[in-house]
Amino acid sequence: MRRESHPCMRRFLSKVSVAIACFICWPEDKIKASSDSTLFTLKDLYRQLAIGHPIVKQARLLSQVGRQEIRLARGFFDPKITASHELKEFKKQTYFNNFSSEIKIPTWIGVDLKAGFERNAGAYINPKENTPPTGLLYAGLGIPIAQGLLFDQRRAVLQQAQYMSQILEAEQIKIINKIVLEATKDYWQWYAAYRQLQLARKGVELAQIRYHAVKMRIAQGDLAAIDSVEAKITVQERQVALNNSLVSWNNARLILSTHLWDQDDQPLELPENAFPALYLNELESTEPLETLLQYARENHPELVKLDLKIKQLEVSRRLAIEMLKPTINLNYNFLAHSPFFDESNAGAFFRNNYKYGIDFSFPLFLRKERAKLAQINLKLKQSRLELSQLNREILNQLNAIYNELINLRQQITLQEQMVNNYQRLLNGEQIKFFNGESSLFLVNSREAKLLEGEQKLIDFQFKYAKTFTELLWAAGRNPAGDMID
Repeated sequence: MRRESHPCMRRFLSKVSVAIACFICWPEDKIKASSDSTLFTLKDLYRQLAIGHPIVKQARLLSQVGRQEIRLARGFFDPKITASHELKEFKKQTYFNNFSSEIKIPTWIGVDLKAGFERNAGAYINPKENTPPTGLLYAGLGIPIAQGLLFDQRRAVLQQAQYMSQILEAEQIKIINKIVLEATKDYWQWYAAYRQLQLARKGVELAQIRYHAVKMRIAQGDLAAIDSVEAKITVQERQVALNNSLVSWNNARLILSTHLWDQDDQPLELPENAFPALYLNELESTEPLETLLQYARENHPELVKLDLKIKQLEVSRRLAIEMLKPTINLNYNFLAHSPFFDESNAGAFFRNNYKYGIDFSFPLFLRKERAKLAQINLKLKQSRLELSQLNREILNQLNAIYNELINLRQQITLQEQMVNNYQRLLNGEQIKFFNGESSLFLVNSREAKLLEGEQKLIDFQFKYAKTFTELLWAAGRNPAGDMID
């Protein structure tokens, strides 16, 4: 025959039941930290990454490296001034006194513009180097007739430098995306550890409340003394779980701190009283799969890099084809015997006052040139095959992560329903226990199942947040958006 509990005891036990029910069903946005705690959001993490992370700073230097590559290549088109003076005197006799200066201007079309001054004098100079006593001015052109007319080494180097600059920008995006991915995953690990710590603390509190309630009922004779042992064991088990959760929380905080640096490159540490923002609902909006796939095809840094390397090889191939042509260089200079042209002789420049030359060379077997072209063609074929394979791998990976994300969203919904059902079972078992129709063992079992369900829900939410971040990264997008570029 069941013994009636004291009214005060019934009120106390009723409060215990309400406390348990309120905690287990506590929504995320109702969990508050203490007044001395510091909120640290995901946007705060991204701001700190942008300010001081050494790898992010290092990656940003790649853009400058790319600009200097272009500047270096453009140096091949810089005008060049040269000057030379040679004087030999022996036994009071001037053997030769030669002076020459020239400015040469390369152009994009392969023609070199040049102008200069020569003055050679002396008893023993080569007759072909003779100049008027006042010197000789000249201005002319150097024109490649075959090889180098349509394309040459200078233009090839500049185009490849421009592609290299774009490759370095893609590499910069890749590095920053990777850093943001790792930091974001560590943030969500820290978030999950925080939720688990809160759950473990509440589990201990509820076990302690029930332990004291059991002791009071034993004192009134409602329960056997052995029930207090079981209640105490539950408190101890949950205290062990709390200790483990506390270690996991501190470790997650330290791991997240590795991403925090100030603008002076000094490492920062996340305060112990910091807590994460609980806004997983913001991750529910996922772009359509086809949109992500299209973005990956066009902007994924790995695909962009490989495509640009293929374009570099195509430039090399064009240059290799140009090298199969014979070398024929035409040089033509207009000459004048003084610093000022004599207008009466202006028409004579085309008839008498000029210097003309032509150079020709051509390797008979072209083995070196043909081998170079064949090597480039093989590299092009390899790179295009690699691009096809890489494109397929990235798109398949994106599909797989998207499918996993959809599955996790369904799992979270099911797990939330299971938690609600566990709560109903616990509430019913609590009522039966308070009426003397159940045992402490069954109540503890129901509550353990509920806490286990809550734990699984946290795990699913953590996996969902991590997978959402991986989905953006797999598409080649920065999970931080435009906060870090």
